[in-house]
Amino acid sequence: MTHPGEQFYPEGVRWDEPIARGILPDLLAQAARDYGDRPAIEFRDRPISFIQLEALAEIAASAFLRAGIGKGSSVALFLGNTPDHPINFFGALKAGARVVHLSPLDGEIALSHKLTDSGARVLVTSNLAALLPTALKFLEKGLLDRLIVCEDDHWGKVGTPQAPLPDHPAVINVSQFADGATPPGQWPEVSPDDVALLQYTGGTTGLPKGAMLTHGNLTSAVSIYEVWGRRSRAERNGSERVICVLPLFHIYALTVVLLSALRLGHLISLHQRFDVEAVMRDIEVKRATYFPGVPTMWIAIAGLPDLDKRDLSSLTSAGSGGAPLPVEVARIFERRVGLKLKSGWGMTETCSPGTGHPKDGPDKPGSIGLMLPGIEMDVVSLEDPTRVLSSGEVGEIRIKGPNVTTGYWNRPQETKEAFVGDRFLTGDIGYVDADGYFFLVDRKKDMIISGGFNVYPQMIEQAIYTHPAVQEVIVIGISDDYRGEAAKAFIKLRDGAASFSIDELRAFLTGKLGKHELPAAVEFVDQLPRTPVGKLSRHELRRQQPTAQPSQAQTTIATGGRP
Repeated sequence: MTHPGEQFYPEGVRWDEPIARGILPDLLAQAARDYGDRPAIEFRDRPISFIQLEALAEIAASAFLRAGIGKGSSVALFLGNTPDHPINFFGALKAGARVVHLSPLDGEIALSHKLTDSGARVLVTSNLAALLPTALKFLEKGLLDRLIVCEDDHWGKVGTPQAPLPDHPAVINVSQFADGATPPGQWPEVSPDDVALLQYTGGTTGLPKGAMLTHGNLTSAVSIYEVWGRRSRAERNGSERVICVLPLFHIYALTVVLLSALRLGHLISLHQRFDVEAVMRDIEVKRATYFPGVPTMWIAIAGLPDLDKRDLSSLTSAGSGGAPLPVEVARIFERRVGLKLKSGWGMTETCSPGTGHPKDGPDKPGSIGLMLPGIEMDVVSLEDPTRVLSSGEVGEIRIKGPNVTTGYWNRPQETKEAFVGDRFLTGDIGYVDADGYFFLVDRKKDMIISGGFNVYPQMIEQAIYTHPAVQEVIVIGISDDYRGEAAKAFIKLRDGAASFSIDELRAFLTGKLGKHELPAAVEFVDQLPRTPVGKLSRHELRRQQPTAQPSQAQTTIATGGRP
């Protein structure tokens, strides 16, 4: 036995199983051949078959190529959860381009940086009022050459506010863009080593950097999950109905839901947003079998007053990812529903896969599970990342596998610093026990994970610094019962400036930051800690914080609804 955790693997699954590696257009083409007219996606109660999805992606690819967007190009997707995402995702890839995911939750600062850094001069968005005006700002700033706009009503009218398209030569409706596009005589050659996706994540500088995820990385990630779940699929012997409320621009949803479900012939029940009653309808009425969520979703479900009377019997599995799952939430869910809810671990740079829990393994509360097939993980000294620690010793987690990024876009130094040989330093601090189960205890980087989304303190600080009353600010993460973590701002005011409430601060920052980035608390201080060379010190500020909540005289905390 190569690894101690392998003894707990599902029957018939080995750690050293072959992991398939290919290209993403072939994944969709094979799914269309295998599953044909079966529904691949259901959106607003309307099904789209595997064959239809591939045909729509091929039309998009043909339109991209006709417009000169192909090999070497970057196409940014600024879309929510609609079929427009997979159609244009696979369309861009089939044309030989790279995809750049832009999060509708981000503010202008982060989005502008991602567009500039990635070199994407083409943006696909929607005519939704929540998206189009922001996309048009990028055009006004000169960051785009072409803006392709999808029509939300195409998928059924639901009364969602929409914005009109301006009369601008660079703006085109997606129907006009694709009208009359025909496939080329030969599709561009795509290799597993080609970058398929620039997925932006954070760093110690606070500016997001693009993890280069190749076709081989992403198809390997799908294969890893396929191998891991083979035994349980054989036991159920049927196609699954997978609830997708996780955003498709996030690596967790992209790999765990979209790509894996297409590969295995499952039906994706696609939702534009998380609504607890809509999810319960999927489970109780439509008999969904699998629901991958983030802790905030499970907290909402666990908090339903009539949960023990609801029928969740169709669920054969449920997963939590994106952020640590509170142990108490998992206990409540198991006690009231009888279904074990366990949290795995992965990251953008691993295309999601890292660890998972076998169905019948030992109960280890707080663990993130065993390393998945084909993946090697260990724990190394914080002082010397070449020195591997023994079980139980706390250090930084390293990972190696066919799913691990090749590095960061245009960041050779940061790429070099992220690897020790062929092993990626995750920045997560934890330990592995004698059974091969991993546990997280902290994060090396300053990044905050709020509701499953990455929040970068420096981006928030930059926005707060635009407030006329602020002289200095440090943002750190604080514990939050709902989101796991939330941002708290410590502010030193300018001489003579008056303090303000958290609600006033959030109102000022709205539009500058995404909703998930808005601070949950603010504290005004006379001085902020500094390093010996005079830099503001986030590390020292965290060290100074008492475990108890600061007094209300010092601190104001967000009230009202959650973002």
